[in-house]
Amino acid sequence: MSAACRSSYALGPLALLRCDGIIVSMSDTNTLNFYLAAWELSNPQLLTQTMTSQIYTVTHGAETVVLKLLSPSETEEQRGALSLRYFDGQGAVRLLRYDQGAQLMEYAAGEELVTLVERGEDERATRIIAQVIAQLHSVGQHAPHDGLVPLDSWFGALFAKAGADKEAGIQSIYVRGAALTELLLAEQRDIRVLHGDIQHYNIRQSARGWLAFDPKGLVGERTYDCANTLCNPVMPELVHNERRLLTNAAILAEMLKLETWRVLAFTYAYACLNASWWLQLGGNDIVAWSLNVAEIIEPRLA
Repeated sequence: MSAACRSSYALGPLALLRCDGIIVSMSDTNTLNFYLAAWELSNPQLLTQTMTSQIYTVTHGAETVVLKLLSPSETEEQRGALSLRYFDGQGAVRLLRYDQGAQLMEYAAGEELVTLVERGEDERATRIIAQVIAQLHSVGQHAPHDGLVPLDSWFGALFAKAGADKEAGIQSIYVRGAALTELLLAEQRDIRVLHGDIQHYNIRQSARGWLAFDPKGLVGERTYDCANTLCNPVMPELVHNERRLLTNAAILAEMLKLETWRVLAFTYAYACLNASWWLQLGGNDIVAWSLNVAEIIEPRLA
């Protein structure tokens, strides 16, 4: 257990440890100890905890790597492992070992790509993203796509919201977004295993260069991997600036040999999808953020 963990205390019937403000249950500690022994790991240091996992750095041989322990009901992270296995280190961290409960992977210990944007190098960051996407999509596509989610299914929440609005007689942006998405998906081009969440917080510097992590386990038209980029980072002065959005869309299109219109169209579709997800979760700020992006793009799609 991390040296940052302090003494345990009781909270109802569950014994807990507090680690730098993150609460870890004893059952999680047991899981950690299991993988430390089974995979011959040592020196665990807690990096962070998300809704789906606990993430540690550990020592494997003489190398520092990342151990991700998954929540019991988590499936998206398991699909992500399939993507990492597919990418095999091309533009992404290497997956060293995994099962349904945990993943062991290369540690990209450098700075997040978002730090470039914070220093005023937004266009440079976008060019790096294009290079990472090109590496991911350069992997041969001969292996079966078993276990990965096709884009048709990924957009289910948008189609459901649009259907409900149409039934209620509401001609909303969700209805228009779903109609465009159906057209895009009906004529997909250059099908690839996708990262599905390429943006500034999911790319870090490493000894091998800039590497992506935390893929979603999708398969579909490669243009979709540009969409999250144009909705990030969390800086409204950039993301909700039409000139910046169009400039970066053109950079991605040029470097990846894509049509700018389709880059914008998939970004519009994704923004409507993201708003659909967060409507269900009560995330009104994120709904507004995503719809703002969609409304900036929509006139450009006519």
